[in-house]
Amino acid sequence: MRAARFHRYGGVETLVVEEVADPHPGPGEIRIRVAAAGVNPVDWKVRSGAVREVLPVELPAIPGRDAVGVVDEIGAGVAGVGVGDRVFGLGGVTGATAESAVLSAWAHAPAEWTDEEAAGAGLASVTALGGLNALGPLRGRTLLVEGAAGGVGSAAVEIAVARGAVVIGTASERNHAFLASLGAVPTTYGPGLAARVAALAPRGGGVDVALDTAASGSLADLVAIVGDPGRVSTIADHANAQALGVHLVNAVNDSALLAEAGELGRQGRYTPRVERTYPLEGIAEAHAYAERGRTRGKVVVRV
Repeated sequence: MRAARFHRYGGVETLVVEEVADPHPGPGEIRIRVAAAGVNPVDWKVRSGAVREVLPVELPAIPGRDAVGVVDEIGAGVAGVGVGDRVFGLGGVTGATAESAVLSAWAHAPAEWTDEEAAGAGLASVTALGGLNALGPLRGRTLLVEGAAGGVGSAAVEIAVARGAVVIGTASERNHAFLASLGAVPTTYGPGLAARVAALAPRGGGVDVALDTAASGSLADLVAIVGDPGRVSTIADHANAQALGVHLVNAVNDSALLAEAGELGRQGRYTPRVERTYPLEGIAEAHAYAERGRTRGKVVVRV
């Protein structure tokens, strides 16, 4: 099969497309013929070697953690899915950006989603759901999402709106119309955030809970805005989460969370937003764009 790979840690120039052996699923896993794969921050961080101490990989490695495709091989002990089913989901830290990929968590992809949208849903949706679940019930509450225009942030906005929250989202001004289209009240990030949010919160009631997806150094400000570290979660700021006492949420390969995201997709209440799509041969360009850190929604590679 064809796959993107890197043989050493480094910049995007390390990425090549070449023929590699087909993978096969182990117990509790499935294999899909990949239609498209997502590009996530963890992908370029792993490729660059920036996280090699916590996420070491065996080289050469295929980048990518989430993908969508049609099931063509099923491992022992797997139930509820058959050959020919279209699914989206997650594999290991690497392995998704290839013509075939092994998944350890998956759900049936909604017919309402394109392949590109479904490819962008896996990691973003489980991360967003994890961050939101740590905050408790959202109906009738006001949620502040820091970094609301990114892949996880935009997913969190739509899912929180679907759960009945009033959502205020931070982003650069160029993304305010995008946030409004998701159902959020947009505002800028940075100094003065507390005053801006207070003016936007309904009925002067302030913000009940906050989710940080950006690790922009604002975590202490979010705690001050909501008044209680137990009502703040972060999926990004590992450095400050423990010191401040907020919920630190890591992405997990959870089929139940994927199924919940898929059901919201079927209901038309969550649609993964894709800013750019690249061919497999454009994997270096896809990583370079994602690495800029200004992505609106997701970057996806079509296989």
